[in-house]
Amino acid sequence: MTPQLHTTIRSPRRRLALTLAGAACVAAALSAPLAAHAQAWPAKPIRVVVNFPPGGAADQLARLVGHPLSEALGQPVVVENRGGANGNIGGEAVARAPADGYTLLMSSGGMVSVNPHLYEKMPFDPAKDLVPVAAAARVLVYLVIRPELPPKNIQEFIAYLKARPGKLSYGSPGVGSSPHLAGEMFKSQTGTFATHVPYRGAAPALQDLLAGQIDYYFDPGIALQQVKAGKLRLLAVGSPQRSPLFPDVPTLAEAGLKGFDADTVFGFYAPAGTPAPVIARLNTEINKVLALPMVKERIQQLGGEAAPGTPAAFHDRAMTDSTRFGAIIKERGIKAD
Repeated sequence: MTPQLHTTIRSPRRRLALTLAGAACVAAALSAPLAAHAQAWPAKPIRVVVNFPPGGAADQLARLVGHPLSEALGQPVVVENRGGANGNIGGEAVARAPADGYTLLMSSGGMVSVNPHLYEKMPFDPAKDLVPVAAAARVLVYLVIRPELPPKNIQEFIAYLKARPGKLSYGSPGVGSSPHLAGEMFKSQTGTFATHVPYRGAAPALQDLLAGQIDYYFDPGIALQQVKAGKLRLLAVGSPQRSPLFPDVPTLAEAGLKGFDADTVFGFYAPAGTPAPVIARLNTEINKVLALPMVKERIQQLGGEAAPGTPAAFHDRAMTDSTRFGAIIKERGIKAD
């Protein structure tokens, strides 16, 4: 009886060992294609879709990071602009692309944190159909006005607006963009009213501001050269901290607009299902690019700050922004066109 009892006790252990061994073989078989793909990747050019027109912050960041990233990966990085629908057109194109690491999206965080609050029905689900790869930059917003207007500081400008309700206009890169939401936050906290003029991108809005077609603009950084040239007047920064480029220019919070923060984080996304080793490699290489002195300096010249980090940190920031921006969208009754 003893040998039989011994066999009975050993049998379940042996079956468990065989089961675990079989599971390990299955896991190895499943992971082998991913590992092989990661080793072979990249074997061809990588396409980066920018979901806004040329000239804006997303476009400039994609091209700034793209060249050194191409050198690091040993393959061309090709930037393609597909603007429209506040970033949804380009976002959907990437969400529907093969999840092989050869199609990426460069977008403002607003596509994930803002658009679901704006549109009753989205053509895709950014939170499910895209995965974060790497943040690129925290983009500040700057309140700039055309220099022909009398106000010389933010307090004078608020008083000027209050005395002329509905007579001034401000532009934005589109409904629901961070500059638009900054404008609505500003009106809400100051009790002023001005007409919002949405454009298809930051660059067209800037052109009309320079031409005097609109009066002011919450700029995501592309107008700063015009400020330095004296063609526009910078009154305040719509961020929690002052800009190192303009240390003497106050934040709107310092001007009395408590907690004013319209910053957003721009970064790279990939189609859901992109192999994890590819995401990890991209994140590592993009973070290395963001650490390059010339890249950090150029991002600062654009009015932002390099924002290296993990995909998880990028996702968490988008969710925080979703809560913050969702509140102002609801308060102001903002809807997509």
